[in-house]
Amino acid sequence: MTEQNPELIAGRYELVERVGQGGMGRVWRGLDRQLFGREVAVKEILFPPGMEERDRATLLGRFAAEARAAVTLSHPGIITIHDVVEHQGAPVIVMEFIRGASLAAAIRGQGRLPARRVAEIGAAMLDALAEAHEARIVHRDIKPDNVLLTKDRVVLTDFGIAHLADATTKLSHSGIVIGTPQYMAPEQLEGKRPTPANDLWALGATLYHAVEGQPPFEAEGLHALAVAVFTRPHRPPVHAGPLAPVLEALLTKDPEQRVGAAEAAGMLASVLRSLPARDEVAVEREPGPEAGPEAGRDSVADAATEHAPPSAPPKPRRPPTAGGPGAPGTPHEPTVLDPGASPADPRIPVPDLPDHPPVPDETPVPDESPVADETPVTDEAPVPDEAHVPDETPVPDRPTDPPSVPAPVPPTEDVVTLGTTAGIEKDERTPVRARALTRRSVVLGAALATLAAGSVLTWTLSGDDKKSGDDGAPGGGASAAAVTVVIGVDAPITGGMSPMGLGIRNSAELAVKTANQKRLVPGVKFEIKTLDDASDPVKGGQNAAAFVSDAKVLGVVGPLNSSVARTLVAPLDQADLVSVSPGNTAPELTLGADWAAGTKSRPYDTYFRTVATDVDQGPFAARYLHTEAGKSKVYVVDDKSVYGTGLTSGFTAEFEKLGGTVVGAEQVDPGGTEFSDLAASVRGSGADAVYFGGYYDTAGPLSKQLKEAGADIPLMGGDGILTEGYITSGPKTAGDLAVNIGVAAEDLAGGTDFVTRYDEAGYEDTANWYGPYAYDATWSLIEAVKSLVKDNGGTLPQGARAKMRQAVSRLDFDGVTGHVAFDEYGDTRNRGLTVCSVAGGRWSTVTSGSAPS
Repeated sequence: MTEQNPELIAGRYELVERVGQGGMGRVWRGLDRQLFGREVAVKEILFPPGMEERDRATLLGRFAAEARAAVTLSHPGIITIHDVVEHQGAPVIVMEFIRGASLAAAIRGQGRLPARRVAEIGAAMLDALAEAHEARIVHRDIKPDNVLLTKDRVVLTDFGIAHLADATTKLSHSGIVIGTPQYMAPEQLEGKRPTPANDLWALGATLYHAVEGQPPFEAEGLHALAVAVFTRPHRPPVHAGPLAPVLEALLTKDPEQRVGAAEAAGMLASVLRSLPARDEVAVEREPGPEAGPEAGRDSVADAATEHAPPSAPPKPRRPPTAGGPGAPGTPHEPTVLDPGASPADPRIPVPDLPDHPPVPDETPVPDESPVADETPVTDEAPVPDEAHVPDETPVPDRPTDPPSVPAPVPPTEDVVTLGTTAGIEKDERTPVRARALTRRSVVLGAALATLAAGSVLTWTLSGDDKKSGDDGAPGGGASAAAVTVVIGVDAPITGGMSPMGLGIRNSAELAVKTANQKRLVPGVKFEIKTLDDASDPVKGGQNAAAFVSDAKVLGVVGPLNSSVARTLVAPLDQADLVSVSPGNTAPELTLGADWAAGTKSRPYDTYFRTVATDVDQGPFAARYLHTEAGKSKVYVVDDKSVYGTGLTSGFTAEFEKLGGTVVGAEQVDPGGTEFSDLAASVRGSGADAVYFGGYYDTAGPLSKQLKEAGADIPLMGGDGILTEGYITSGPKTAGDLAVNIGVAAEDLAGGTDFVTRYDEAGYEDTANWYGPYAYDATWSLIEAVKSLVKDNGGTLPQGARAKMRQAVSRLDFDGVTGHVAFDEYGDTRNRGLTVCSVAGGRWSTVTSGSAPS
């Protein structure tokens, strides 16, 4: 087909101009001469060169049937297919001509998009996907190029094209899968049968790209990208704000655990309610007469959107002020699996530490060399080494965050791609709009409870729960007899993180029992209300709603995992409900998203924690290496991740401040295994130690090759290398070092007494690493209630919940973990950490101390 020869395709479609070409087809702007010259988009499908004629015929018949099935889809979010015809032995699709830009073009034109705009796009895409999935059609190639943005629509295009590509390769027996690897789910890369879960992963990757300005996975070369997708978490989002939990849930590697469409729709609806309306509505302008025929051709031409010049990208709104759910400091963090057991499928990510496992969802992938569209991907997916920390490890692992529990979807064997005629039960294809009601009702409950924060929640000490008037109490302060104050506990009581979650619950219960026995607050009986989050961000949001709606809950202990904090803390903050975490360590939760750039902004006034954060790891390591280990020259290496670069920047600043010299600095690709040149550089530098920021799967090979190169010096890292996998990665890891956040109970100020009382209480589950910190978190809330009662003449004041934040911020007492007090951001002032060393084939404690102030 050519523009110079304006032949009529199928006797009616005249080609006007070619607007783009991709690996699987050419896109033309055409006119339908049988419908008065209506503009249409004509997409010519290109067969791979050298394809056998028999395979071409089989493929053509299959594609025609499937594409015609797509014609039955009628939804404003799905591009309308007018016709499917054959021309010169190749299939041609005739579609509606859309004047607008692709999402990919919008990202190229303006960089990352505002979180609200991305949430709106995501909600529209989910609604369209629900329609397709109900019709048993799986898109299989969701990506920014296949999302069209018009004045008032978000439109998905190219349904079935990815299936065509896959069928092409399978017919030719090449053993590869064609697609867009940066947006392909692990199981799709592996060549498994497509399911709606594939589209949900791709949706997550697309929304991630839109809000962050780059895909969640990038690597130099196809093999490295496949390794990243199979074994590593996506790079942690820093601009997503309240969208982060949605991205985590969608980018869960295990399709059985990936969030379902209905739940994702509910989460997006909650995000949209939490974000203010955009200052300026993003309206894509239609091209004027001056737009030339070349306009808009910079985007990948595999989408029908390139039929017309791209419109102007929407203007970004100013970020919301700190403190709200859309604030720049709104946390992020991706979803990972429990480290409680090794996955049966080696391609499922290997779990480890709570917030920074060796393969956590926070680990980014290199920024350069994105993989081009429709790059062949081999079915031989790399299999990561299986690793977990053994029970005898003296320094317990910090748990990871398992994926969300998805909404029910049809069984894999019942879900087929475009054009199948297999039946489906009604209860298996309930529309997203209907199935999302339960999620919306939960969020609505939280919103109503928030509105009631100044009324129902302002009860006073009284013998009953009767409420009257606007404040929900029978009148001012009352007698302090028989009043129950509830402290919520959010922890993983089930799942792989349950040992630590049970230790947190038991420790909180021990604190409450102690306070009641001592009658610490006369007239007040404390109780705990434990809700299981199973390390699932979705459940964190649900638990928040339950805590908010219970008027007797004046504070919450938890969560353990930072990813759960993303969904738990914001609604608690909106309801003026204080939370004190004993475990999560992501700096953004207290310092805001721009903390690494030196700009701190507290996003949640009601959020506190009793444990140190990742900000403290690098400086603590620097102080140990320089002052205690006597190292004066260090070579610094990181894996380009936010976690890794954060560690090395903190280490470098502190090490040089102490008088040490950084003799070299280099960044490596995450998951890389070839470091011979770097090892030679380290040896030639005269360094007497290497400090590494990143995870064990990169640090292990580096350590091994350092020793093989003759650089027999210790490698030190953060808690991302504190795993058995690091020890088993090479024969010469003995003497290498790592920092763990927190201090073992026996080394804490009141640890011995705490352990004794814990054992005497008869708990079957050990307190674990975080038990003492949970005890002090609970005691902080008890002390805050005590101060409110004392300041109010022996009764709990009206609006007690809202006054807890100020009471907690003023605390100053000696607890199990040492001195308990919080800084202006809500972080503990007593930031304990531990240095561990590899000795005798295991990690052992070397020393503990406090982070430099």
